[in-house]
Amino acid sequence: MAAVKAETGGSDSGLAGAPAARRLYRDVASAPAEPRRTVVVGPGGSGKSVLLGLLGALYAGAGVAVRTDAPGSDEPFDQDVALLVDDAHLLDDAALERVRAWGAEPESRVVLAHRPWPRGGSLAAVAVAFGAGRGPVVLGPLDRPGVAARANLLLGERPTAELVDLVFEQTGGSPDLVDRLLVGLRDERALARLGAAGEPPAAVVRQLGYEIDAQPVGVRDLLLGRTVGAPVDPEVLGALLDVAPAAVGELLDRAAATGLMAPDGAVVPLVRHALTRAVPAAHRQVLQRRLAEIQLAAGGSVLVAARGLVGSGATGTRVAAAFERAGDEALRECLPLAVDLFDAAVEAGAPPLALAARRAEAALLTGDLDAALRRADQVLGEPAAVDGDAAQRAVAVAAAVLAHRGMLSRAAELYRWLAAQPFGGPSPLAVPALVGIGALDEARDVLAASARQAPTVLAGAAALLAHGVHDTVAGTPTAALSQLTRAAVLLGSSGRAALLPDTPAALAALVAIHCGELDVAQSVLGQAVAAELGGRAVAARHLLLQALVAMHRGSGAHARALLQSASATRRLEPRDELLAAALEVGLARRAGDLAGLLAGWRRAREAIVRHPVDLYSLQPLGELVVGAARLNERRWVQPYLDEAEALLDRLGDPPLWAVALHWSGLQAAIGSDDGATAQRHAAALERMAPTSRYATAVAAAGREWLRSLAGDVDADAVEAAARGLHGAGLSWEGGRLASQAAIRCRDRKSMNALLGCARALQGGAETPSGPAPADAGRAQPVRRVKVPEQQSGESAAGAISGREREVAELVLSGLTYKQIGEQLFISAKTVENHVARMRQRLGSGSRGELFAHLRMLVGDKQP
Repeated sequence: MAAVKAETGGSDSGLAGAPAARRLYRDVASAPAEPRRTVVVGPGGSGKSVLLGLLGALYAGAGVAVRTDAPGSDEPFDQDVALLVDDAHLLDDAALERVRAWGAEPESRVVLAHRPWPRGGSLAAVAVAFGAGRGPVVLGPLDRPGVAARANLLLGERPTAELVDLVFEQTGGSPDLVDRLLVGLRDERALARLGAAGEPPAAVVRQLGYEIDAQPVGVRDLLLGRTVGAPVDPEVLGALLDVAPAAVGELLDRAAATGLMAPDGAVVPLVRHALTRAVPAAHRQVLQRRLAEIQLAAGGSVLVAARGLVGSGATGTRVAAAFERAGDEALRECLPLAVDLFDAAVEAGAPPLALAARRAEAALLTGDLDAALRRADQVLGEPAAVDGDAAQRAVAVAAAVLAHRGMLSRAAELYRWLAAQPFGGPSPLAVPALVGIGALDEARDVLAASARQAPTVLAGAAALLAHGVHDTVAGTPTAALSQLTRAAVLLGSSGRAALLPDTPAALAALVAIHCGELDVAQSVLGQAVAAELGGRAVAARHLLLQALVAMHRGSGAHARALLQSASATRRLEPRDELLAAALEVGLARRAGDLAGLLAGWRRAREAIVRHPVDLYSLQPLGELVVGAARLNERRWVQPYLDEAEALLDRLGDPPLWAVALHWSGLQAAIGSDDGATAQRHAAALERMAPTSRYATAVAAAGREWLRSLAGDVDADAVEAAARGLHGAGLSWEGGRLASQAAIRCRDRKSMNALLGCARALQGGAETPSGPAPADAGRAQPVRRVKVPEQQSGESAAGAISGREREVAELVLSGLTYKQIGEQLFISAKTVENHVARMRQRLGSGSRGELFAHLRMLVGDKQP
């Protein structure tokens, strides 16, 4: 009794997760002399033997003799004996009849334990007789609390939730496997290794291997067949295992009764792991190949079986066909595995050119744009040697890659070529490319010619995308945004990578930003990022557009984190690099970080050279135009600005796209003191003001900005315009307008009101606009260090006030008095006074000495 309690933790603690077993244990413990007839049912490893051992200890402790074998043929009934029979499913009919007869005695104490299979007529009769009045005690898998209880008992400490989940997933909750795994982890001290790599202890794997070897051949083959991917289909399993389909059901029951397979036919993960170690690889590959051929012939899924054959060296026509079919399955499910499967098909003997288009799409899915373009070009070089579907797929892949690389006009050429081919025709996928380069009439013709498409999800998404892009130029912003958003939802439902010049989510976000609908942009991008829509090729673009939204909201820290996340994993393609460079410039400019602005500008100069102007690059171009003005580099970007205005002119100067560019041009002109250009952009904004809320806001802001520069400051109008910019998603610009007008305001009360407005608009702008990446905490914007005002009272040599410290940091960073005033919402004259006081207090005889003293106090901030 003591030994049993030590092994199980005492009492009924070894029966965690089995309420019926605990009730039986407590009933026997409270009345061991009471007659009872009970049946215990459970698969192998479910704890039947443990339960019988505990009950035997209870009976022995109460002075009742215990026997564990069936009574002999001439053996009389003994009322002082408790009969505890394990593995009753192995008894013959005669032995079962003797057990039934023993249990028929009124004073008998009998507990009969057996597996669910095999259960013949005699065992069923005994079970029915014993179960009269109370059902059997059914043992099954442990739940997570049960696993946690066993772990606490066997490990001597409370397990972590992660360990409980891992053990539960590996064992399926089988009590025997749970105990084996926990003891193995304890003995090998492998808890951390299991969590890191999912690798169970070698000793446990070896033990299970021996147990698997001891099973009947049919059970072993079934376990292995399910492990290599055979479905629970009598026809497939029968053909794979060389048994009649009618016998498969019984074989499944037999395997489930061992506890190595779940009732639904799933092999327990720990057992599956042991099978892959115990069964020779050659035997496993033979079974995988056979399964793949059976599934291929039956028209079923071959993905799992073919995956196991990758890298095995298997060749032949049927194997190549299986790899090809599996690659198509993986491609439909947007799985990167498609690349390996198509490669394996070619190695197995499939014609390379016939698979080139699908291999190109698979490469695009994984973000390998070089391979995608190379394989698509193979098809386009010999279009007559492939079918029309392959040629169309190759065009879509090549066009998507070229758009990534800033060659939207070349992508449009590919769609034009396809439309002229006998196997091709106009495609709605061409519309975003054609509109993007200004070919509006051609895009309309394509829309009209491709109106009838197959009613598939992908075709629906492509049609919505095409009409949405067209409406950004020739329709209303609301209609365009609605259609693009719905296209993103449909593409998400299909689960496919986007073979498009740009993704619906990205285009919807761009349109939303141009409309000032930042919440819509964040929502559609957040869903695309969370679902990883479009594969790895577009992941960086979605993150960068999220950063653009965050920057417009004034959330610099969040924008920098997203920018860092997008740039960390891979080299950015030209389209993404242009946006990343514009973000770097924009964030540095908004933070007053001259060194960062110069570094970003060097990056931007290269990026803008590599990416010709198109409609979808106007946002980053506008940001670079303003940054160039800040650095007196307007001549560098002027040709691109002229090209952008010419593009808009070809499209009829659509307000949705033109307003943002004119707004950037106005800001740049103001920064460069170019009054004539500023007036031209302001006039354009006034003309477009009625077209949208966003246009109205920036037109009013431009009007008040120019009035303020001329010394005509209407504080109420300026504040209304600044708040209008904030409402349109331009928080930083709203604060800057208010601060600039305040500096030029002659009325002190109005000046203070405008400075308060500026602080309100920019002070709360750092609220994140969405969840940051996991490494967001490492990406911090340039921030001014706030010093408590209590330091301002210190007047000893070398001491400066909190406000003076802020001014000093910005002076050392290279900003002018005017720029410092803009940052701190004070006038340039006030900045000059602060510097003069610091120079006098520190005893600096020259500007060089002042800088040296300031560096010692606040650190070197010079670029």
